[in-house]
Amino acid sequence: MLGCERGAGVRRWFTLVTGLLECLCFAGAVFGWASLVFVLKTEGYFSNLCVNATRIDGTEFTDCSGQDEQFSLIFTIASFMNNVLLLPNGFLFDHFGTMVARLLGISLYTMGALFVAFSSSTLSTILYPALAFIAVGGILFLVTNMQVGNLFGSARSTIITLYNGAFDSSSALFLIVKLLFEAGVSLRASFLFLAACGVIHLVRTFLLMPRTLIPYPPPEGYTYGYNSLKEELLDENSTGAGWKNIQSPQQTPGGTDRCFLSKFFLWHLVWLSVMQLRHYLFIGTLNPVLQRLTQGDPSLVSTYTNAFAVTQLCGVLCAPWNGLIMDRLKGKPRAPGQSEREADLQASVLSLSLTALQCLLFSICASTPFLPIQYLTFALQVLNRSFLYGGNAAFISIAFPACHFGKLYGTVMALSAVASLLQYPCFTLVKGVLGGDPLYVNIFLTLLTLLAFIHPVCVYLHCRRMAALRTKSKDTLPSPTS
Repeated sequence: MLGCERGAGVRRWFTLVTGLLECLCFAGAVFGWASLVFVLKTEGYFSNLCVNATRIDGTEFTDCSGQDEQFSLIFTIASFMNNVLLLPNGFLFDHFGTMVARLLGISLYTMGALFVAFSSSTLSTILYPALAFIAVGGILFLVTNMQVGNLFGSARSTIITLYNGAFDSSSALFLIVKLLFEAGVSLRASFLFLAACGVIHLVRTFLLMPRTLIPYPPPEGYTYGYNSLKEELLDENSTGAGWKNIQSPQQTPGGTDRCFLSKFFLWHLVWLSVMQLRHYLFIGTLNPVLQRLTQGDPSLVSTYTNAFAVTQLCGVLCAPWNGLIMDRLKGKPRAPGQSEREADLQASVLSLSLTALQCLLFSICASTPFLPIQYLTFALQVLNRSFLYGGNAAFISIAFPACHFGKLYGTVMALSAVASLLQYPCFTLVKGVLGGDPLYVNIFLTLLTLLAFIHPVCVYLHCRRMAALRTKSKDTLPSPTS
């Protein structure tokens, strides 16, 4: 028996580590877009949109604003699809389980990598579906891996935020592609390799991931992956039922509409949307902003692009801080009569507040037209992004029933994607009416970020009301001597 427990423990840790590597190396690659844009411009993608122009002082220059607009639109569509398709994918994940969701994600990711591999400057438009497929496939890797936190009990929030940090850090993948390109490795070779890695994802799907969902808390003797598949095949041989009789974790009937209409969900949506818009616009416009701040110096643009991509690697180091904050606060002794859910909600207040504060500071730095301060902007961006997405997933897992996680996570990401579409009109406004100066748009987004502070205040007031109700209920109980 001890040997079985030890084997199950090793399998859990192996699942955790391989999932972490999968998210770190692949899942959020699309957010390293600034590095890939540098390569695509060098290869001449959309170069036909660059035109010769003359400044007011009579000097001639090459105006590539049309090219920049196309790259911004590609990222806008990819980031939108990344989130909005989580709505149907979340329902698919909850209903059909991990295996089906992962097979879909692997197919999309591989197809996207192949599209980029066989694209060229004359087939630039193929980047539109390619980046969208990579984005959607990558987020499915994250969603199916986050449930691994259910296997680790009290460290659940830390594991969830760790996976989200790995997702953020994976944006450095395109930096590696850029560095390899500068070393002589073609864009096609890099993306053919990424497509071939689909075999690794398939092996992990069948050997180290559950067919359905990982319940929370896992029942005694719970098995998954290769061992679970063997048991299912034996059951099929002996009873003829097979996988048709495999049940997903017990679901709580109803309650989904109530979750969607709750004030927690609505304010959490606002909290996520305003900060995500700030991040998406920053990433999507980073290359033209650096072009403006460096007066078009390609070596300086490359240096700052590399610096931004390198800071993204730190996401996997920053994200667990958020989970550790929540898990440490949850570990404190609960007040008499306080439920575990109330304690979890109370622990999330500090996390939600810190995330909003970080985004405010990041937005202020991003709005400052001073080149050296962008190093601080990059650091604040990766810290805040790690807290944002890790805290988003952790809060949904805390505030709502586990059986609705996929639906709620997919819905909040999909609805926040609608808000993120504002990045494209903002970019058009900057390039057109504002003459390339993003100052006023940045000021507006900084003020908009203040809305994110309402959510932690609401959660805090809810916890205070619950504490007051417990105290009132305790005071109204008859005394033992009466």
